[in-house]
Amino acid sequence: MEVELTREFRFEAAHLLPHVPPGHKCARLHGHSFRCEITVTGPVDPVTGWFLDFGDIESACAPLREQLDHHYLNDVPGLENPTSEILAAWLWERLKDRLPGLAGITVQETCTSRCHYRGPDA
Repeated sequence: MEVELTREFRFEAAHLLPHVPPGHKCARLHGHSFRCEITVTGPVDPVTGWFLDFGDIESACAPLREQLDHHYLNDVPGLENPTSEILAAWLWERLKDRLPGLAGITVQETCTSRCHYRGPDA
């Protein structure tokens, strides 16, 4: 049996987007309550009854959350242009070796706006 597991983490951060057209509201410093969903897929172990402990996903994400929470994202190396798309790919690069079966990352920056990323080969 193959399953898909998703664990969410949240963080608060400020940013601005340096490459938007002149006058665009995102060129001004602003903040978001970001919500990130990390999705993994894999087979269920017949002995444990699970593919991966949700705590393992949380542990893999904890250092990244710490690096982002209540920070100015433009100052984080690799996030100089911190769009949701770039943030999702940034998270992927840092989680791909920590989480077996990493299948997708969703970055939600507002209640109505989110980015789904399935990795560089999707």
